[in-house]
Amino acid sequence: MRIAFRCLIVLLPGILLSSPAGAQQSARPSVDPIWSVLAAGNQRFVGGKPQPRDAVARRKELASTQNPHAAVLSCSDSRVPPEVVFDQGLGDLFVVRSAGESADPLSVGSLEYAVEHLGTTEIVVMGHQHCGAVTAACGGEKAESPNLLAVVSPITSSCATADKKQADPMDLPIKDHVHSVAMALLAKSPMLKHAVTEHKLTIVEAYYSLDTGVVTKLR
Repeated sequence: MRIAFRCLIVLLPGILLSSPAGAQQSARPSVDPIWSVLAAGNQRFVGGKPQPRDAVARRKELASTQNPHAAVLSCSDSRVPPEVVFDQGLGDLFVVRSAGESADPLSVGSLEYAVEHLGTTEIVVMGHQHCGAVTAACGGEKAESPNLLAVVSPITSSCATADKKQADPMDLPIKDHVHSVAMALLAKSPMLKHAVTEHKLTIVEAYYSLDTGVVTKLR
C-alpha cells in the first residue's frame, strides 16, 4: 500500500519549496520536495561533501523555536545517525530512535508531537542493513529480559520473509519490518492517520546500506 501524500508548502532554512494553494491536484504524482532535500543530503554524505554550516548562528536562531521539516523513526544503531546520513543540521530533523525502530507508544507519541505541535509534514521510517534487532528477533533465541523481549517481539512477524538464497537472508525481513512499522503508525495513531488522509503528512519507508552509505526509498 502506498501511503505517501504531498504537502503544499515546505520551509527549510534558506529554501522555499511551494506550490500554489489554489492549484488543482495533478493526476500524476508530484515530486516529494522534502524527500528530494533528504536524498540530496544523503548524496553529499556518500560523496564526503557535507554542506558547510554555521552551527553557532543556527543554534542561536533555534534557541526559542523549532520547525523540523521531517521526522525520522530509525534504529538506535550507532552507525545510522539520521542527521549525519542525510547531511542535515540543527533544527532540520525531529529524530526518534530505538533498537529496531518499532512503533511503540513512546515513538508514536513523539511523532504525533512533531506533527501536531512542530509542523512536521513528513515521517521517514528507516531500517538499515545488518540490523541487530532484526537478526536477534529472527534468530529464535530467548530474550534475556522482558525489556529485550519488547524490542524483538514486534519484529518476529517479518522473519517469515527471510530468504536463505539471498546473500543476506535478513535483508527482506529488515525491509518488511520497515513497512510493518509504517502501517502500524497509521493503525495506532488516529492523529497521524488523519494527517495523512488530509494530505498534511507523508510517510516514507527507507533503507540505509552500511556498505555504501546510500539511503534507498522503498515506498
